[in-house]
Amino acid sequence: MKGVIIAAGYGTRFLPVTKTVPKEMLPLVDVPSIKFIIDEFVSSGIRDILVISSRRKKVLEDFLDREVELEAALKAEGKDALLEKIVPPDVNVFFMRQREMLGTGHALMLAESFTGNEPFVVAYPDDLHFGKKPLAGQLIERYKKTGCCVMASIYNPPNLSRYGVLKIENNRVVDMVEKPAAGTEPGRDASIGRYLYTPDIFPLLREGWEKHTGGEYYHLYALKKLMTAGRVVNHSIEGERIDTGEPSGYLLAILKYAETRKELLPILKDWAETFLDSHGT
Repeated sequence: MKGVIIAAGYGTRFLPVTKTVPKEMLPLVDVPSIKFIIDEFVSSGIRDILVISSRRKKVLEDFLDREVELEAALKAEGKDALLEKIVPPDVNVFFMRQREMLGTGHALMLAESFTGNEPFVVAYPDDLHFGKKPLAGQLIERYKKTGCCVMASIYNPPNLSRYGVLKIENNRVVDMVEKPAAGTEPGRDASIGRYLYTPDIFPLLREGWEKHTGGEYYHLYALKKLMTAGRVVNHSIEGERIDTGEPSGYLLAILKYAETRKELLPILKDWAETFLDSHGT
């Protein structure tokens, strides 16, 4: 099983910082967002990872590589704990650039030579997962039972009509409606940014690309073809998903992650008490 991280976008919702800093490097406290995805893949047994980026994001390559001078300095000073923090992940990480921002469907087509005839997990760093069982691993388990493409989903979230909503029949996903009008949703399961695809998606991606008439090209054409063929299932995730695609979700993710760090809990508690005193309950 291989992993693909789609990380080529501009991140305009986070301007001005994303003028120079890739959104994937924005940290939750001191851990860049992309590291949560890498760690999830590693914990799921994925050893080969492709990052699809763009020319503005060379820092992603630097972050996942060694920093020899800093390593030497930390070692000389006996700062082993800090040295441990900058050790690159023990996986094979490859990079490919999407030279034009032509959409996620186009980005996925770039991954074909990397994935070959293997199934692969796709992650968008806007979606982070917190929980005991890594999300990619959950999708892999579902694939092993069904042999199908797997869409990660959450059941009946607030503002359901803001998501791609799944229609499920006989344990198969048969359709998805993007941002349906409230009251017209085809179901209660909402798609989130984690997928497991089988190699048969690539001919359908190319087919859709040939019919595409302009603008960004998304993977929905190919995915719906697979749905029609009965080749797609969903997995309602265990754990908590945090959407960091906009500043409000990013702030929540920082707070959620800070809760897991014992040394930060007193700071959170003091801030919360001060906030409530100033603003009331």
